[in-house]
Formats: sequence, structure tokens, C-alpha cells
Amino acid sequence: MNQNVDPRRQSRIILDGPDRAGARSMYRATGLTDDDFRRPLIGIANTWTELGPCNFHLRRLSAKVKEGIRAAGGVPLEFNTIAISDGISMGTEGMKTSLISREVIADSIELVVRGHLLDGVVALCSCDKTIPGVVMALARLDLPSVALYGGSILPGSFQGHDVTIQDVYEAIGAYHTGKVTEEQLTALERVACPGAGACGGQFTANTMATAIEFLGIAPMGSGDIPATDPRKDEAAREAGRLAVELVRQGLRPRQIITRGALENAITAVAATGGSTNAVLHLLAIAQEAGVPLEIDDFDRISSRTPLLADMKPWGRFVAKDLHDAGGMRLVARRLLEAGLLSANEMTASRRTIGQEARAAVETPGQQVVRPVSNPLAVNGGLVILKGNLAPEGCVLKVAGHEPTTFRGPARVFDREEDAYAAVKERRIVPGDVVVIRYEGPKGGPGMREMLQVTAALVGAGLGDAVALLTDGRFSGATHGLMAGHIAPEAAVGGPIAALRDGDIVAFDVPGRRLDVELSQPKIRGRLRRWKPPTSAYTTGALAKYARLVSSAAQGAVTG
Repeated sequence: MNQNVDPRRQSRIILDGPDRAGARSMYRATGLTDDDFRRPLIGIANTWTELGPCNFHLRRLSAKVKEGIRAAGGVPLEFNTIAISDGISMGTEGMKTSLISREVIADSIELVVRGHLLDGVVALCSCDKTIPGVVMALARLDLPSVALYGGSILPGSFQGHDVTIQDVYEAIGAYHTGKVTEEQLTALERVACPGAGACGGQFTANTMATAIEFLGIAPMGSGDIPATDPRKDEAAREAGRLAVELVRQGLRPRQIITRGALENAITAVAATGGSTNAVLHLLAIAQEAGVPLEIDDFDRISSRTPLLADMKPWGRFVAKDLHDAGGMRLVARRLLEAGLLSANEMTASRRTIGQEARAAVETPGQQVVRPVSNPLAVNGGLVILKGNLAPEGCVLKVAGHEPTTFRGPARVFDREEDAYAAVKERRIVPGDVVVIRYEGPKGGPGMREMLQVTAALVGAGLGDAVALLTDGRFSGATHGLMAGHIAPEAAVGGPIAALRDGDIVAFDVPGRRLDVELSQPKIRGRLRRWKPPTSAYTTGALAKYARLVSSAAQGAVTG
């Protein structure tokens, strides 16, 4: 950190001197004064939206961030970007836009900040893609910045136990097999999401909130405070104050998002049983930060990391329970005790992550975070498989109770809707390997999540009796023997495009293999006769994305 940094290094260019009278005149119309022109300009990149609960409360938090910025001597300037609700768009064509929105979020923040020469940024995020999207932008801009996660929704209560949106999607599958009535499903629907905040288990939003705190770009302990907890307001004020201090001291995202910090983030994801989407998003953030990171690093780090947090979708507890137990600092302390934390990595709080870990306060008797001596599983369960079906790799999350090997006939579907219809109509039977292809980054386009299908399988009682593979993605709420992110994807002629009904597919998790029992000449012969399907999207944002996007094994980035 440089104590001699000009806190107005950027805004001075756009505001100072007679030649900039036009810019000052425009700003005066918004209420800025001569005094404001002498202070650093701090952008508040807000992902607020009324389209879903995850980001619904971010206007309230933004007001508190502004208070913190003003108190520290800065000028807050709020602007907005987009957000797509995965939970609402799930199972429809709308889900194709979700991953694409990550790139739009990053690009739009970059453009606003560069266009107005802001001195620093506080980025408010909550729903799944807003978190990596804003951090990608901060790494790209490399201006003093803080990310603030809006926090988790509180759990709903149904028939005497906590429930989340995961339970609703699984109940849909149970409804179609006659296990629950429409009245029971509706009753669950009415209580599962009681207010503002992101989905409540260690699903993708809370997984990425975990990741960005361990990256150091979000203040440790700020994210696990639930969305509606009054203490969230003070975390927002502190984020505003902190952003101004970072501008004055010159601490930048690329000094924080290092190789060691990325390994800390992967370790935390593995230790908390986090979403497979973290693979895509951390690869993308690493690329923006200019740090080498490969898909195989996730398997290596997860293999050495014990599963410590007993969190949904696998376990018993939700995000609020983790906060009450001691929060992310407690997870960090456990990893420090295990020798798995790179303790000297700097964070946005201007303390090292080791210092943050040592400050943890554990709630006596808590059961959410296990001691290192008694983990839920000996490794984090984030597994990378390769083989003749996934030469570039695919991602699987295991919890220890599902089979580690599986062999069965392929049931091949060229889009998610067809697979879901087969589940509803009970055409999927125990022993099947469900294959959903042409749902990858290019083929979708947009790499849809498959919670509609995977939850229906669980609800139908098939969660441990079938396997599934796809070049699409999974929700963080997905569980079972499910391999996603198959690369190369079907749309570019990956081996998954050669599969036919009845081909025998074999999962070998200990051997890190995913194979079809066909010879290489047979696969090549089928692919020579293969033709890519015609996309329904030939213009607009989805078509542009399909032309530009990279492999899932490289983070599905467009830059």
C-alpha cells in the first residue's frame, strides 16, 4: 500500500481545470458541489432488481454504503447493472440468459467506471451471476474496490423444519410421481422463500460469497450476515468507508486476487461443500486478474481439503446457521488449523486472511462447522473427471453417500425440456445414465442450469439410482451423481455429440474417469457423420455470446 497515492488520480482528469467546466456543470445538475469536486468519486455498482428476492434489498444497502462513503470523505455515485434470477428462469428458455448475464454485468461496470473515471468502486451483488460478474469487473479495472454480498434469505418453515427453494424443486418431482399432493406443493411454495436474500443453502450464491471473502475482495464476515439482519446495514456502511480508505492507500484488486488467494477460495468452496459453478466463476475471475489457474487445480485442492461444513444441499444447515455458528471466520480458522490456508494473503479489510481467521469467535455447541479432527468427509468432494467423453474435463460434486462408480445405458436428450418430460412421464428408470447435450456455453447458448431435471429425479426417488451428465451446468442445489460442464461440448463436436441411446457410460470417480464403452475409431466415425444443430438464436446477445464464448474448461469467458 502506498501512503502517497493521489485519491483523485482518476476523477481529477475528468473534473479539474477550465477545460472540464462542462463535466462539472453536468454533475452540478445532480447535486454535486465545489466541495464534492475536491473529494474522490466512489462508484456504487448496484445489481438491484425487483425480479426476485436475491437482489431486492440492495437499494436499502446502497443507501448505507453511501453513508459510509460520505463519512470517510468520498462522494458516492450509484449506478445499476442487470441481474437474472436463476430460481425464476429455471427450466425455461430464460435460463439461457443467466451465465451470459455474468459477462454483461462485468462489461457494463467496466464501461461505466472507465467512462466516468471513477476513483474506486463498491460493488453490490447477491444472485448467482452478479457475484462473479462484479468481481470480474473489479479485477479487470484494478481500481481500489470492495465487493459486498447482499446476504442469504432466511429459511422458510414447513411442517416443523427449515426449507429452501431446493425443497420446492424437489417437491415438484415428488408431485409428478404422486408422492405429494398439489395442495402440499402449494403450501410449501408459499413459505419456502420468506423475504429478501439469496437462496439459503450452500448453493451458488452463498458458495460464491464464500469464495470472494476468501479471495479477500469482500470484507471477511460481511457476506454471511443474512440479508434482513439489521447488522447488514453496518456492514454496508463499513464497505463504503473501506472503499475510500483503499483509494487513499492504493490497495488494488490485483494485489489481493493472487494465486494464493484463489487457492484459498477453492479450498473454502471445497470445505463448505460448495457449488460446481465455482469452477466456472473462479476460472473467469483468475483470467481477469491475470493469474494462471486450470480446471485440474480444483481437483488437486479439493482432494486435500476435508469437508467441514454440514450445509444444504447435502447437509442439515442453511446459511443463517453458519453465520450463527461463527461465520466465514470460523471456516477460515479451521482451515488455518489444518495448514490449508495461505495465511499471509492480503484482504480488502487491510488485514491478512490469517489475521481474520484468528479473530473468529465460535458459538459454543455449534454443529455446523466440524473440527478438523472430525470432518464430514476426508475431502471436499469437488472432482474433475476426464476420459473419452470429457477430454477437457467435467465437474462432479460428491458428498460421500452416492456411488463412486456407476455403469449404465445412456438415455440421450438434446435439450433439457425433453429430459424433464421423460422424468415426469416416468420413462427414466433405475440404472439409466441421463445425457443432456447441446446445453453448453455455445450450444445452449448460455449453459443452462439443470435443477429442474436434477431436483425432479430426486423428488421421484431416483437421486441415487441414476446418473446424469451434461455439457450444461448444475444449480448449487443439485445433488447426486451428476457430471456437468462436459468439455468439449456437443455443439463443437465434442464426444458427447456421438452418444446414442443404449451406449454404456461408466463413471469412475476414484479413477477420475468418465467414459463411453466405445472405441476411439467408433467415436470418430460417428462424429464424421455428425452435423451441428441449427441454433434458434441467430441475432442478439445470445448469438453474439455463442460466437465469442470459450470452453467451460476455461471458465466460459468471452474476453
